[in-house]
Amino acid sequence: MSNKQETPTHFNPDADTVLIAFDGSDQSRRAIGNAGRFLSAKNAYILTVWEPIHRQAARAAGVGGLMQADLSTTEAVEEDPAFKEATSICDEGVTLARQAGFAVEPFLVESGSAIWSAIVDSADELNVDLIVMGTRALTGWKSLLQSSVADAIVKNSGRPVLIVPPADEDE
Repeated sequence: MSNKQETPTHFNPDADTVLIAFDGSDQSRRAIGNAGRFLSAKNAYILTVWEPIHRQAARAAGVGGLMQADLSTTEAVEEDPAFKEATSICDEGVTLARQAGFAVEPFLVESGSAIWSAIVDSADELNVDLIVMGTRALTGWKSLLQSSVADAIVKNSGRPVLIVPPADEDE
């Protein structure tokens, strides 16, 4: 039995499919616009990765090295503020992708691991032809202190990746 998603019926079966990582940032908005402008692929999954609020709180509490309280919850996913925000962000991405000419399917993924890993796993599950994403394009000390999601995806995805750089400040 395959764990691959069924292709949405509104997707063109003869067209390539892209996975666009969308977090609501200016860089991810720019990635959607450029994908619509330059790609012939017209099927797109809009991926928004989210982390439950209780897991975010547990991670933040553990930063100081103190013992962590049990912050697990039995709250329904739909009631989680982080899920609600992720849904809203993904909906914005879907709207932008439709405006860019794509047949679109939203794809929300709960993740407790690295963002890049969730993106790569989603690309595998959906069997997309290309991953599209924006980047902050950090340089200097910042690039040494903060890992690059884009770099990790390129190194680990095993499929083509389109990385759209941030806009010039003059734009």
